[in-house]
Amino acid sequence: MIETTDFNKSEQYTLSIRLSTDGFSFSVFNPLGDGEFSYYDRAVDESLSLTANLKQTFRELAWLERPFRRVNVLMADKRFTFIPLEFFEDEQTEIIFYHNHPKRENETVQYNILHKNNTVVLFGMDKSACSFLREQYPDVKFYSQASPFIEFFSSKSRLGNNRKMYAHLRKDAVDVYGYERGRLLLANSFECRSTPDRVYYLLYIWKQLGFEQERDELHLTGDLNDKELLLPELRKFIRQVFIMNPATNLDLQAITLCE
Repeated sequence: MIETTDFNKSEQYTLSIRLSTDGFSFSVFNPLGDGEFSYYDRAVDESLSLTANLKQTFRELAWLERPFRRVNVLMADKRFTFIPLEFFEDEQTEIIFYHNHPKRENETVQYNILHKNNTVVLFGMDKSACSFLREQYPDVKFYSQASPFIEFFSSKSRLGNNRKMYAHLRKDAVDVYGYERGRLLLANSFECRSTPDRVYYLLYIWKQLGFEQERDELHLTGDLNDKELLLPELRKFIRQVFIMNPATNLDLQAITLCE
């Protein structure tokens, strides 16, 4: 519980913030403590911009003004792409990103280098929101939500001799990551809001990757409010379907793998 956190010791803590159209999520982690994470979720006003919502949040949550050992900000949306590290050149970042996504006003393109996977994740962020967060935390680190997922799922996928697909479900999208024993095969995001759409995209990608119905695995995390409908449908076609533990806030825990 964030309410019981002793913020007098905040300089020992890591603060991680997830920005999403679903709302903002905060985690506070004390690396010197017992390994526990404290979480706080906050709804956003959809009539306001991302920056306006952030400013309102910072006005109302006094503990956000405390000094922290490290601050991570994760951008959760579908505007990301990835390239192999050996092909990455800093000055080509925007060209590659906008080859995959339409241009947006007031956007800055950032990147995360994931050395364990020899991968670079490029992602877009609202320029005004970045500036505001840098004013609050000069040493803030920005990440695509895909980055901690790629690192975490990669290590998990090395267990066993089969291939694995991981799906992070959001209110209006599904993010899918496919692996063959640690090697990233696919990372992509699809807009979908209904259970039938989720089933369609997951089975479509499963087939595109050539995964086997009996042998390979599908792991789910995120917004699983429809799991009573979703799981039986998926298990008609895929034998090994699992819900990950923890099912929520996995990215806010896995971000420590990117530090």
